Amino acid sequence: MTLSHNDLLRYAAQYQRDGYVIVPSLFASSEVAGFIEHFMDLRRQGSKEGDFAGVPIAGDDNTPDPLQQYPRMIHMHRWDEPSRDWMIDQRIDTVMTSLLGMSPYAVQTMLYFKPPGARGQALHQDQYYLRVQPGTCIAAWLALDDCDEANGCMQIVPGSHKLPLLCTVPADTTQSFTDVMVPVPEGMTVAPIIMKAGDVLFFNGQLIHGSFPNSSSNRFRRSLIGHYIVGDAEKVAKYYHPVLRMDGTEVTLGVSKRGGACGVWVEKDGETVVEMRDPEAKSAVAVADGDDPPLIA
Repeated sequence: MTLSHNDLLRYAAQYQRDGYVIVPSLFASSEVAGFIEHFMDLRRQGSKEGDFAGVPIAGDDNTPDPLQQYPRMIHMHRWDEPSRDWMIDQRIDTVMTSLLGMSPYAVQTMLYFKPPGARGQALHQDQYYLRVQPGTCIAAWLALDDCDEANGCMQIVPGSHKLPLLCTVPADTTQSFTDVMVPVPEGMTVAPIIMKAGDVLFFNGQLIHGSFPNSSSNRFRRSLIGHYIVGDAEKVAKYYHPVLRMDGTEVTLGVSKRGGACGVWVEKDGETVVEMRDPEAKSAVAVADGDDPPLIA
């Protein structure tokens, strides 16, 4: 796909306004078919480092979990050349450079299989995990299958990239394979993102997003995801090192601490507003320093 200058300007304007943009058919159907074949083959080969099938369903030890058979893969670019090549693909760099004003740094790859019956992921912000300083992260989310509400498409809160980092609360693990979420107040809308295979969703690390469970009987919702950080960042959480430039060479950045101040929704003068809380306060959920694998979609 060839992107025109006007296309890139239009994408950048929407990204700045809404915190996300979909670039349709950025990858051809033949490329998508190749990715599906490649990653399904890797999954059939057995477990990989960092596989994650989700937290247990609260109060239920008997319900079969499809994610046990198809756990998420992570950091494939560290041992799989096709994943690495995709992560630093020129098309992704071109779009992100137009969105950010400079080429980003690449820090993570993920592959979600999301088979029929799989849980979704509760609403969250990626920056909660990456802790980029200064600035934030950005994701490239390639749909390998057509995505709609039936098979668990992404859901986002438009404009929420303008919010600060929010404190998490417990999530419903019957619906989410992760156990934390950020609350969304009345007046903000959660919208499904309908995509075709080959489309790429780019979204800001502050944007609140998640996904529905896959309620279909026979459809996967596979997605190949790259996480990136702004090209003038100085630090990122330890788990995301080594950091790569988009030409594949390594760049040395500092390590940011996990945790820190976060916002909670409070009523003040008849309005719902965000109030920042000290990380030591009981009402704020702080993440410990450590390099445990983050759970983001």
